[in-house]
Parts: sequence; structure tokens; C-alpha cells
Amino acid sequence: MAADFAGLEGRLDGLARELAELEERLADPAVYSDQQRYAEMSKRFKELSAIVSRWEELQSAQGDIVSARELLAEADAEEREALQGEVTDAQATVERLEAEIRDLLAPKDPLDDRDVIVEVRGAEGGEEANLFARDLFEMYRAWAASKGWSLEVLDAHTSDLGGFSEITFVLSGDRVWTRMRHEAGPHRVQRVPVTESQGRVHTSSATVSVVPKADEVEVQIDPNDLQVDVYRSSGPGGQSVNTTDSAVRITHKPSGLVVSMQDQKSQLQNKAKALEVLRSRLLEAEREQARSEASDARKGQVGSGGRAEKVRTYNVKENRVTDHRIGLTIYRLDKVLAGDLDEVSDALVADARARALAEDPGSTA
Repeated sequence: MAADFAGLEGRLDGLARELAELEERLADPAVYSDQQRYAEMSKRFKELSAIVSRWEELQSAQGDIVSARELLAEADAEEREALQGEVTDAQATVERLEAEIRDLLAPKDPLDDRDVIVEVRGAEGGEEANLFARDLFEMYRAWAASKGWSLEVLDAHTSDLGGFSEITFVLSGDRVWTRMRHEAGPHRVQRVPVTESQGRVHTSSATVSVVPKADEVEVQIDPNDLQVDVYRSSGPGGQSVNTTDSAVRITHKPSGLVVSMQDQKSQLQNKAKALEVLRSRLLEAEREQARSEASDARKGQVGSGGRAEKVRTYNVKENRVTDHRIGLTIYRLDKVLAGDLDEVSDALVADARARALAEDPGSTA
């Protein structure tokens, strides 16, 4: 058993006792007659059952290791090979179950089941930054397809060479927030730009903002707090692509937040999508303020977009990706940009869970 897991034994024994008590209480007709109380207790029973069943499996696997090692001491050469295989298998089972139990014990983010709104913007590096923003968008689109998530582009501003100065999209699916929240921040790329004639490597950056999608009932917006402007949609280079004033810009006067939307078919649709983004930004700002970190969540995520600030570096020449928050480096950038982001994401999620568990050791969910 890993040393850091040994400290959880007493806690797991306590959860096993709680489960047994809860099972008795659920059999009480008086509890069943109170449907709300019964539902809450049933939910807790389900959570504890998942943890305790693995704890029992873990104890059994540990017992198997002890028994096999005792037999090893007296076994002949032929038996030793088989017994050593049993020890190896049991140790692998122990490691798997310990990881699963840590995952179940880690505090759950209440936003785990939320869809997200993502904004990717070209930052430092001129047109190369916009091209990198497109690469990041394509990476997320491919990753979303591999995870079974759906993607809806809300708004996009294409640059002269086909990059994105800005693109906003919604990702929907299983545990999108759990994964995507770790993508927020400045990303930088080191490569030879298509506009570079001397073959020199340049460093450019793009920023990624990720906010949980807010429900309309969560964030009430007073129409009197909004300034709504309409204008004609534009394409690369600023040329008009629409003969009607269908694009919408909404300014939330109390917070100063501004949302523009032009990719929908009508002014009404653009306004609805802009309000959706605005509500989500306001909700995230409230969450950040509650954590006493920053009142402007989006600014806290993307920083200034400067090359010195970064969450991840993509080095094309070395085919290398480095996530600076957890010190992870892998040498398959081509696969990552093609949407194979699981190795990086898994490591970030595991790190977040470990920190959450350390900060809240008394949690069971």
C-alpha cells in the first residue's frame, strides 16, 4: 500500500460503518414515507457503496499478497514462479483500486456536469498567433469528437491568412468542464511561421478562456443594465459579408463586460447567443469573486496573453508539448494537435483531484 494511501484506512473504515447504518435506516418504513429524505439517503448510499465495495476489494487483494508471500518462503522453484505471478497481479489490483478510491474520495466539482463556453484568441505574434488560435480550435474539435462531445460555433472572426483572431464555441457532453477547465490560460507555440522567409523560429501565443455555461435562472440580467448595438457582420480584412444589421454587441454596464456575436442567421439569434455568453461570464466572475481570487474570471484565466505567461508550450521542431503547471513534457506534439489530448488532460485532472483531496481530507464526494 502506498504511504499516502495508508492514512485513509481509518476514514474508509468509518465510511463502511456509515454505509451499514444507512442500509438499516433505508429499511425503515418511516424513512421511505418521506420521499425527499429517502432520495437524499439513497444518493448517499450509492456514493458510499461505490467507495466501500472497492475498499473491500482492496483489503482482499492485500490479503492475497500476504498469503502468496508466505507461501513463497516455503515454495520450490516451480511453485515460486506461479506464486510470484499472483503477487504481481495482486499488486496491480491494489494500485488500480487505490487510484479509484482516491478518485471517489476527492471532492466533486459541482460544475462537473456543465457544458462550457470556450473562447480562443490570437494574442502575441500577429498573424501567426491567429493561425495558432485556429490550430488550437482544430485540436479541441478533434478531441471533442473523440470524447463524444458536441461542438457549436457561436462566433468566429477569421484573419487574413485563414486563422482566427477570435472564435467562441460551446462544448457539450460528459464531464466537459472537468476536462476543459484546465485548458484555460495562455498557450504558446514555437515554430517557423508561414510568413517567415529566413526559416527562423518564432514564439507566438493564443489565449483560451473556458467558463461553465450558465442557466438563465442562475443569472438574472436587468435589461436596463444592457446597451445593445447592432451592425453589419464582417469577414476577413473587415469587408462586409451581410447587407443587414444582424450582428449584435451587448455591453453589460455594471460589469463592463462586452459580448459581440455575428455568426448566427438573424439579429435575434445573435442577441440570444450573446446573452448566453454574457450570463456564463457573469456566473464565472461571481464564482471567482467568491473564492477571493479575482472579480473578473476571464481576465484571471487568459492573463495578458504575453509570451512570458503560459500554461503550455508547443514546440514544433522538437515535436514537444510541455504543460508548465504540472511539469509534464511529452514528445508527440503532432498527435496532441490532432486531438489526442488525453495524456495531458488525465495528468491535469489527477493533479487537481490530489490537491482537492489534500485541501479537504474530510470530504467523501
